[in-house]
Amino acid sequence: MKIEVKNLVRHFGKNRAVDNISFDFMAGHIFGFIGPNGAGKTTTIKIMSTLDLPDNGDVFFNGVSVVDSPEEIRRLLGYMPDTLPMHNDIMVWEYLDFFARAYGFKGTTRTRILKDIEEFTGLGNIRTKYLKALSKGMKQRVSLARALVHDPKVLVLDEPAAGLDPRARMELRGLLRVLAEQGKAILISSHILSELQDICHGAVIIEKGRILGAGKIDEISKHSTRETTTVLIRFVEKDPGLLKQILQLPQIANARESAEYIVAEVKGQDTECANLLSEIVRLDLKVTEFKHQVIGLEDLFMKVTKGEIQ
Repeated sequence: MKIEVKNLVRHFGKNRAVDNISFDFMAGHIFGFIGPNGAGKTTTIKIMSTLDLPDNGDVFFNGVSVVDSPEEIRRLLGYMPDTLPMHNDIMVWEYLDFFARAYGFKGTTRTRILKDIEEFTGLGNIRTKYLKALSKGMKQRVSLARALVHDPKVLVLDEPAAGLDPRARMELRGLLRVLAEQGKAILISSHILSELQDICHGAVIIEKGRILGAGKIDEISKHSTRETTTVLIRFVEKDPGLLKQILQLPQIANARESAEYIVAEVKGQDTECANLLSEIVRLDLKVTEFKHQVIGLEDLFMKVTKGEIQ
């Protein structure tokens, strides 16, 4: 299963909420969809989920068009909104049973499906509770369970970890990993970047309706920082004069001291880093560690985006 967003455009009045964006992701992968408030994430997700129509462009699930074949897409897609709709007079099992019936499941088949989903999402002990009485974490589990009723090949989740306590977030991460291992393609919109860092195979970064980066995290990082590379250098002894010596080397754009390392910005990529290391060795500086700095999703987000809103 391949999901392709192609040249998507959506206006609201004069506001261009989604500005010709394109990206794709595959079955078995979890992709983070990140950006500031007002970046166009929810609009894109609603188009992908057949809840809105683009002014231009399309989304394809294995070549099936969201615009031309919304009913077929709905059989392939599980959509989890950012909040569970509030129903004061319905129990958990009744809510899930309603959607199972809507998808055409009957008799023992429907009973088995609901039992399996309740077991997978940990809802068995609260199945007779009313939705209004549930905690935020349990409501999110119910929302995920509803999205899984028809065993979709694609999951689109809008802020699934919002408002969850640390334990609930860990449990949600575990469920999503299992779903990805089952071969589902998963797109997650979230502001909690530390959560996405642990589970995502890649990311799509959007701001003011435009894509700033898409792909594996290390690929986005390399593209966004192609003029410089950050390396961490540890020496045998900390010497105040080392930083001055490093700053004088021709490969260095900038450098600073941290608790353990000298953090250096190298002018270029792998070749320049290798030349820098050779120069450090030639100068007989006692280096014990030299490595690329791994940029986290939060660091990458701050580096790529400008904090602009629509």
